[in-house]
Amino acid sequence: MTWKSMSLFAILLALVFKLVNAGTPRDSLRDERPNFLFIAVDDLRPQLGSYGDSIAITPNLDRIAEMGMVFNKAYSQQAVCAPSRASVLTGRRPDATKVWDLKTHFREALPTVVTLPQNFKLNGYEARSVGKIYHDTQRLQDTASWSSPAVLEITGEAGPKYVLPSNQPTQKTWKKDATERADVSDSAYVDGKVGVAAVKAIRELKDTSFFLAVGFRRPHLPFSAPSRYWDLYNRNDLPLPSHMNPPEGAPKIALHRGVELRGYQDIADSGRISHDKIRQLHHGYYASISYIDAQIGMLIDELEKQGLLKNTVIVVWSDHGFHLGELGLWAKTTNYELDTRVPLIISAPGQKTAGSKTDAIVELVDLYPTLSELAGIPLPEDLDGESLLPLLQDPSTPWKNRAFSQFPRPWMYKGEPKIMGYSIRTNDFRYTEWRNVKNGTIAATELYRYDESGIEEVNLSGKPCYRSIEISMKKRLLKL
Repeated sequence: MTWKSMSLFAILLALVFKLVNAGTPRDSLRDERPNFLFIAVDDLRPQLGSYGDSIAITPNLDRIAEMGMVFNKAYSQQAVCAPSRASVLTGRRPDATKVWDLKTHFREALPTVVTLPQNFKLNGYEARSVGKIYHDTQRLQDTASWSSPAVLEITGEAGPKYVLPSNQPTQKTWKKDATERADVSDSAYVDGKVGVAAVKAIRELKDTSFFLAVGFRRPHLPFSAPSRYWDLYNRNDLPLPSHMNPPEGAPKIALHRGVELRGYQDIADSGRISHDKIRQLHHGYYASISYIDAQIGMLIDELEKQGLLKNTVIVVWSDHGFHLGELGLWAKTTNYELDTRVPLIISAPGQKTAGSKTDAIVELVDLYPTLSELAGIPLPEDLDGESLLPLLQDPSTPWKNRAFSQFPRPWMYKGEPKIMGYSIRTNDFRYTEWRNVKNGTIAATELYRYDESGIEEVNLSGKPCYRSIEISMKKRLLKL
């Protein structure tokens, strides 16, 4: 029986689960059934005003932070789109979903799983999707998750990455310049279209209990944004990365050539990227962030206009981080801090800790139980995360002190990955083992100690003075 044919069975199981757990109490953070605005931003690292970035112009995201809580140490479970999103939306780690690449559907391994939005749908919510929520190919969508067909979910069909004639796709490639600046309206690009469609959805849903997922594609490459957002920044004010070389002693398997960026026509296939080009890319990344911030502002304004803001849980998250030349790396696909650490902001009705921050280590896999508990709806028993409600009530609550991430090598692979890099992050250290998938032998290890820069500098694995720490980290990693 295929996962498609078993989806009805999954729904029946979930309905039974709902009836059994109908008496689940609701959390004290709210007095009535809240709505949910679930905002995903692709490739966004914590480069926001609310995260202390003095350059970023993000007034709307900062506004959400003022209404809610900023999680300073939130981590993705795998730093690339499809695996991370499958993990978030199923509440399971990549080894449970068996999604480690950009082609596998999580229902191949978990045919009857009830996804996060599906759980809301089965418990009386209208579950809608606008933009990129699952990875944006047709075969990776999941109709069982939504109450009605998803909108603008497929890149290429949803709207353009480029608008300038010189950047239009050819038969050879769609990848043209890595950045684009055009004097056009916001809705000329796909994310502006997503913003407009999401505002429309809020108007349609205003008299329902809703779970509205809205996914923005920028600041994913290419860094395309209307000129007005580029104009917010002076390129000469943008600093170069402080650490532009790989960590000392890092194994080759942990690194990559930056193929995602190298594929653009204005980027050399190999060699160092010039300082001028680095600043241009940073400029485009900042412009893209401010562009998305403006679209999110439209959603918040519409919630307020409809009288829904005070009763809507707002969640902002990114599927993973991004390297912008740090460690000589570009884009994602590593286990390093800049790829695995993500922004996470949660604002809930009645939240007494509005405007607060927490340094507790949390994971994106924690979102499923957190949001379900905020809604007072039942949870599946085999979720891998844990609810963050105690932290929302008190950011100083004692909490778990580790997060797990992983990434396969080679990337990209065919069939099954040969090596899997398993990584554990604690308050001060990251330990990674690169394990042979078939026999479990270890191909390489890494141990890094972090200072305020949050950058890996020297691989300490194997150094006698760190032996006890490495042994302790290894034991904890084996418990995963």
